[in-house]
Amino acid sequence: MSEPRPPAHARSRGSASRRVASSRSGSGGGGGARPSGKPPARVYRRRRIIVGLLAALLAFLIWLTFSLGTALTDPSLGSSLMPRFAEWGRSHGIGFAVNWFEKEWYALNPPKKGGKPPAGSFTAKGSKDKASTSTCPDALPAPKPMSTPAQPSQPNEGVWQPVARLVANCAAVYVTYVRPNSVNTSFVVGLAWMDPKLVSATLYSGSQIPGGGPFKFTAPINSTESQTLVAAFNAGFRMGDSLGGYYTQGKTVVPLVDGRASAVVYKDGTMNVAAWNRGVSMTPDVVSVRQNLSLLVQHGQPVAGLNANDTSQWGATLGGTALVWRSGLGVTANGAIVYVGGPAMSITDLADLLARAGCVRGMELDINTDWVNYAYFSPAPGQPATPANGTLLLSGMTGGTSRYFQTWWARDFYTMSARYPANSSETTTSTTGPTTTTTRRN
Repeated sequence: MSEPRPPAHARSRGSASRRVASSRSGSGGGGGARPSGKPPARVYRRRRIIVGLLAALLAFLIWLTFSLGTALTDPSLGSSLMPRFAEWGRSHGIGFAVNWFEKEWYALNPPKKGGKPPAGSFTAKGSKDKASTSTCPDALPAPKPMSTPAQPSQPNEGVWQPVARLVANCAAVYVTYVRPNSVNTSFVVGLAWMDPKLVSATLYSGSQIPGGGPFKFTAPINSTESQTLVAAFNAGFRMGDSLGGYYTQGKTVVPLVDGRASAVVYKDGTMNVAAWNRGVSMTPDVVSVRQNLSLLVQHGQPVAGLNANDTSQWGATLGGTALVWRSGLGVTANGAIVYVGGPAMSITDLADLLARAGCVRGMELDINTDWVNYAYFSPAPGQPATPANGTLLLSGMTGGTSRYFQTWWARDFYTMSARYPANSSETTTSTTGPTTTTTRRN
């Protein structure tokens, strides 16, 4: 005979009691069900991953804010926000994105073809009357007008005009203006011719380019140096892009490379441009060597194999376009130094202008809008050069006339300084480097 079954509500309470007891016993013995209300281990892992990712993101944002913010407020990286961002991007692994953006922008905004430059584009600002030849027996002959790529030439185009501080009452710097080629005829390029018998060259080194200081000559140009300053202009690429080396003050900052185009300054202040160990080499008279790519002009002619669209050999340009702001440096047969700088130039245009200006050898300096800068200074007699009495070779050059007087300027550049003041009388002549130099003493 079967035993009577308990009521349903009693069975329900008993089952619940057994489930609770089973759960409690399982928690104490290991391997049973988890304690009531405690999240599983995978939830903890997920939370830790999320917290770690958020912490990493926060750290990245703090670094990005500091790094990019510092770059965007650093005038040594460019004159406006876009070039500063580009410089920062290329230094932090996103150069591909910067290059893509620039390429698209320049594809939509190519240099204008045809047209004429604004009125007055071929007349120098702050020009001076050159003293009569008889009062400057030690100066080189004034440069002769140069032929221009765009024909017919415009009034004053290619005509050299004296500017800047007089040295012993003689013009030491002449400038002229030409159109860069026969296609982009609304643009103008500036050229400056400098007499090594009246001015001496100095390479100023920067904390960023080349780095590795301290240096005796570095920005800013100080009050003593400004007393004789005649002109100042940009040097070359960042060292990693120059494919060459850097030597100054008896110190090799970056090893010099045979065959590379080299701007060499000697103890007497003269300057030469040639291929290293193929036209110039290290001697006790060498003060500085600044290398940048390969020669553009050799034997008075553009070198063979120049390709206007080759940005791998001749420098990464903004957006990969061939026609950009460029600068170059050359030396004539009688030792004069010629600077070329301006917009809408290909590498072949730059070489052509150096050759037309009479250079027997020439090289490229820096390129792109923010780095091409040449200024000459016209202070009153006995007064120092200052940004206020400076004039840009081209009004469109960025950086103004004050760039090289700033403590924050971190790139290398050149100055040309008067060899002797006005009213000097005694003269001596010596030969060092590529030219014969006359020095005067009171």
